[in-house]
Amino acid sequence: MEKILEQSLLYDFYGELLTDHQKQVYEDVVFGDYSLSEAAEVHQISRQGVHDLIKRCDRTLHEYESKLGLVQKFQDTRQLVAEIHDLTQEYERTGNPECVKKIEIISRKIGEL
Repeated sequence: MEKILEQSLLYDFYGELLTDHQKQVYEDVVFGDYSLSEAAEVHQISRQGVHDLIKRCDRTLHEYESKLGLVQKFQDTRQLVAEIHDLTQEYERTGNPECVKKIEIISRKIGEL
């Protein structure tokens, strides 16, 4: 399941950088749950061609991430926002002023991402 989540995130961030043909085949196989044979028939290419295209797309999407790091920044931001949420709830329960200081520090980190 983790691989599908990774592919989804990479595709969400970088999918538009693929060609239309790559996008169609990739979406069918990865998200549409087509078999390689079904995708080959629909797109009139060989089964091996579909396999190679999926591998090439995966490699390309990973290369974009290694250069741009948008998915990692997104995940880091989500984690920091979750921490802010937890600190806000703690502050509402306890009134602890340290929570506000921690929220300020975390919000600066988000600004630096």
